[in-house]
Amino acid sequence: MAATAVIRKAPDQKAEGMLHISLVGVGGDKIAEGTWHRSCNMLELFRIARRSKPRLQIQLLYGSSKLNSQMSLDFLDRNLECVSFTVYFSKAAKRAQPFSLGTAFAAIKEDGSAVTWGEAAYGGDSSSVADKLKKGIVQVAGNLNVFAAVKDDGSVVTWGSAACGGDSSSVAEQLQEGVVQVAEASHAFAVVKEDGSVVTWGDAACGGDSSWVADRLHEDVGQVTRTYCAFAAVKDDGSVVTWGSAACGGDSSSVADKLQEGVVQVAGTSNAFAAVKEDGSVVTWGDAACGGDSSSVADRLQEGVVKVAGTSNAFAAVKDDGSVVTWGSAACGGDSSWVADKLQEGVVQVTGNYCASAAVKENGSIVTWGIAFCGGDSSSVAEQLQEGVVQVAGTSNAFAAVKDDGSVVTWGNAACGGDSSSVAHKLQEGVVKVAGTSNAFAAVKEDGSVTQMMVVTALRWQTDFKRA
Repeated sequence: MAATAVIRKAPDQKAEGMLHISLVGVGGDKIAEGTWHRSCNMLELFRIARRSKPRLQIQLLYGSSKLNSQMSLDFLDRNLECVSFTVYFSKAAKRAQPFSLGTAFAAIKEDGSAVTWGEAAYGGDSSSVADKLKKGIVQVAGNLNVFAAVKDDGSVVTWGSAACGGDSSSVAEQLQEGVVQVAEASHAFAVVKEDGSVVTWGDAACGGDSSWVADRLHEDVGQVTRTYCAFAAVKDDGSVVTWGSAACGGDSSSVADKLQEGVVQVAGTSNAFAAVKEDGSVVTWGDAACGGDSSSVADRLQEGVVKVAGTSNAFAAVKDDGSVVTWGSAACGGDSSWVADKLQEGVVQVTGNYCASAAVKENGSIVTWGIAFCGGDSSSVAEQLQEGVVQVAGTSNAFAAVKDDGSVVTWGNAACGGDSSSVAHKLQEGVVKVAGTSNAFAAVKEDGSVTQMMVVTALRWQTDFKRA
């Protein structure tokens, strides 16, 4: 058991407004303890927990309630003088799972190695870094032409088109250790390190150059999100930093005053961002036609929003009452009026592809809208989508749903994976996850032949890939 970090002096139980707090792991091991005033927020506690195991993701729990870094300690009972929070640590599973570019796949195997296949020029050929992909891979991310793999020692390996980030030699020293998250724009990458700093590389115009905001990216960054050619970093204090193409949301000066604090999630379309704040309100910026202008639904975005998802040119916000609010390009899912009655309650997740959206409801049914040939019309498989759906993934113009019996249902453009009839016999059971490229799906099965199944699915399910 690791030694407990004593953060502050033992409490004076009579000191007005003071709380003695213990951070405890799920196994009962004490991580830290100290004294805080009730007016403080949870931010410092999150930082302490993260420092104890910097390469792992963390959640803080009070009973069964999940806490966030912007909450005030004042939510606790005023009669309490001592309290314990549970720290839950997690890491990326090493179970094989697919990651995809437009025309290539990469997969992490159970032994921590990575395999790739598909178009060589777009990341399908990883032979130049094969020795570095033999073990220890915990995450893979990809942009249009490049993959970046994070290893369990916190280092990063890249391959694919040099101009799009496949050549990371300019920041190689900074990528030797400590990386905990990778985000990808179309031609650039941004990584978050365990010390909260951000490193970028790739096409400068697409966010590969963050030098003009470097002073704000040295510490305390919790996550990074991207559009086609820009990035947005959410910091531990709830503020947001943006860079990259102004037309793609890299310039957030028009809403800067609203992004100084309280942001808990940021989502992107092709050229716009939407930020969810701790009070449940939403702030948008970037290309108006792509969702950067939410004025038409502003009254519905003032409170209660828990998550936002995007298509290429529209957003969908899920509210705490299970309803959905949409805006942006009407053709790409910004107009959901024709299914509005089905989006009034019970929605738990929304997934978007290029120009359509699919909502999973708490009863396991699916609601779709947007351009019909992109998957916005699921009437051909409606009977199969009435119940039991646990996950939905998209390609550019199709969707695939995994059901609780391990079967898969597909719809949308046949050339983009909407027709899975050629491998239907392999998708009747045992599927645990599906991922998509621009034009194909890969299904992960639970029977131990995961990699082979993914290869077969990618080979025969609309796109003729060759494994590297």
